[in-house]
Amino acid sequence: MNMTGAMDARNRQAAIDRLAGQSFDVLVIGGGVTGAGAALDAASRGLRVALVESRDLAAGTSSRSSKLIHGGLRYLEQFDFKLVREALKERDLLVSRLAPHLVKPVTFLYPLQHGLIERPYVGAGLTLYDTLEGMRRPMPRHRYLSVKESRRMAPGLRADAVSGSMIYFDAQVDDARFTLTLARTAAAHGAVVATRTRVVEMLRDQGSERVVGARVHDEETGRDLDVRADAVVVCAGVWTDPINGLPGSAPAGFKVRMSKGVHVMVPGEAIASSTGMIIPTEKSVLFIIPWTRRRWIVGTTDTEYDGDREEPAATGEDIDYILDHANAVLARPLTRDDVVGVYVGLRPLVAADESSATTKLSREHVVDVPAPGLATIAGGKFTTYRVMAKDVVDAALEGFDVPESVTDRLPLIGADGLPAVRASVRRLAEDHDVDADVVEHLVQRYGTLAMEVLGLVDDDRSLGEPLVEGCPWIRAEVVYAVTHEGALHAEDVLSRRTRMLIEAIPAALDAAPVVARLMAGLLGWDEARVEAEAARCRALVEAERRALAEATAPRREPAAAS
Repeated sequence: MNMTGAMDARNRQAAIDRLAGQSFDVLVIGGGVTGAGAALDAASRGLRVALVESRDLAAGTSSRSSKLIHGGLRYLEQFDFKLVREALKERDLLVSRLAPHLVKPVTFLYPLQHGLIERPYVGAGLTLYDTLEGMRRPMPRHRYLSVKESRRMAPGLRADAVSGSMIYFDAQVDDARFTLTLARTAAAHGAVVATRTRVVEMLRDQGSERVVGARVHDEETGRDLDVRADAVVVCAGVWTDPINGLPGSAPAGFKVRMSKGVHVMVPGEAIASSTGMIIPTEKSVLFIIPWTRRRWIVGTTDTEYDGDREEPAATGEDIDYILDHANAVLARPLTRDDVVGVYVGLRPLVAADESSATTKLSREHVVDVPAPGLATIAGGKFTTYRVMAKDVVDAALEGFDVPESVTDRLPLIGADGLPAVRASVRRLAEDHDVDADVVEHLVQRYGTLAMEVLGLVDDDRSLGEPLVEGCPWIRAEVVYAVTHEGALHAEDVLSRRTRMLIEAIPAALDAAPVVARLMAGLLGWDEARVEAEAARCRALVEAERRALAEATAPRREPAAAS
């Protein structure tokens, strides 16, 4: 068994052949966080598992979240205590045991503008938040900060916007890397993972009408193949309804409505603060989240959406909503010129009826078994992916004699031995003849798997060079993305393995030809393919720039009446 879960894109054909030639216990459709989690849940129970994804791992919602692992403080106002308690338990598991290399504590400051009125109310909410977490806790409890203490932690706050504050802890994550690590951990336990494989039909047993697998179209080769399985699990997020409408499938007992969540990125120097912030709005809350030393993430919106699922776009109204609410507490107002990146995710919300507004739709997940051998899940939160995965696998395998889920005790790859690796950064830098900053960067991104990336540098010193001068990523990460993380296209590297397309758009343009050429040496691309891959990345960069320019164009004043 491959215990590091390496998914080598050079061996993709072998994985496709296994899909066609092997019978599985569980076939998972969808390579987002819930699908990857379901594959891990089933594989770690000793089952034969396949996962298929029509695009890349985390290509949809699971790479476009708020990048928070949190209990959902705002759900307390909706009296959804069950969801908050469940999310806090999962957050603490991830921070302390399952993925401490990927999920890291972050502080949030809640500014109080009317201290005497707000402090009892906000304090009661945070006390309840702490209480729901339980007694055994890896996070400190919330506490009150005076005006002076608040300004010391966040000097960028407006003087008239803070009469004290509350500070509390949650956690953050690189959502795309987390999803990828889940899939790799599933592969380490025997799962076959294949991206760019689109389900076109469910297979039925003619005698019993049981779903017994799916017909899959290989987007890379054009080949169609049948994947046989005792149970099929649909974890398709906002694509749930289209999947349920395929030939041979069955409609679930719920509908999925889409809610658009827009986030903007601004430079690190645009906000003077050593902590994240949470700002109440008339609809929900707005987060100001530290994201690397170079960027802040500010968001999000929550508006109904019925457009393109693959590439949802932000509008000027979305940007203004975010900036206006952030500026309610910031001394140096953010403007559209400060926005250096925008990304948009779609939340799959379970609709109670066709008229439900997105703010009233359920954030709790729902599992349905619309046909024998077929289970579907929708709703939920990124934070609670593990519970969702367990529930849908349990539903799919009801009546089968299988072990209970063990994922609450199963660290993801890269977690074991993390404290020792973190303590050894300086020695590792000397041993591998690279800068300590490079090792620190790799450990932050890969945990103990950073040793595998450093091994590539040992074999080829040129891979220790920066991908783009002035940026933290090194060339070895591109090679590693192919040999261990299943990257098939340069887009996969720039969009999800490095996140350059949301963090450093100009650098992504410079990196595109370098990435394509590094991948060519591994995947046997000719010059035409290299240029096509680089051109595709350039097109993505230009699309990002156009979307950003349109969303941040100067506001048009209404025409004067004649």
